[in-house]
Amino acid sequence: MKNLKILVLLSLILALSACSSRNRSQPAAPDAKPDSLPDLVGKYAVNGFDPLGTEYGGHLTIFAGNSPGEYQMQWILVGSIQEGIGILKGNQLIVEWHSVEGMLETQGNAVYTVTEVGELYGMKTVDGLKSEGAEIAFPNE
Repeated sequence: MKNLKILVLLSLILALSACSSRNRSQPAAPDAKPDSLPDLVGKYAVNGFDPLGTEYGGHLTIFAGNSPGEYQMQWILVGSIQEGIGILKGNQLIVEWHSVEGMLETQGNAVYTVTEVGELYGMKTVDGLKSEGAEIAFPNE
C-alpha cells in the first residue's frame, strides 16, 4: 500500500511538472489580427530552447526601426548578446539575427507570431544546424 501511495504521488508530481513546463512556453493570448497589432516597441522576458534542446532565458528589447513595420532587436540571454532586424508581415515578425558577444559569430533567423497582447512566439534557427529552436517573449509592463 505504501509503495502504491508513493507511485501515485510521483505520477502526480510528474504530471504537474509537465503541465507547468508546457504552459510556460505557450502564449496566454490569441494571435493578433494583422489589421490590429499591438505596439511591439518595449522590453520582454524571453524563454526558449535552442536547436540542441538546451533551455535558456533572458531579455529582449525591441526598438522602432528606420521604416514602418521594421524593428531593431537586442537579446541579452544567458551566455550571449544578440542583435537583429525584424520586418512585420501580417501578424508575423520575420527576423535576421547575429551574435554580438558570447557566441562565436553565430547567426540565424526567427519567425514569431504576434498575439493580441504583444507576446511573440515561434521558431528560431541557427545557421549550420538542421533543427529549430523555440522562443517566446512576454512583454514587461
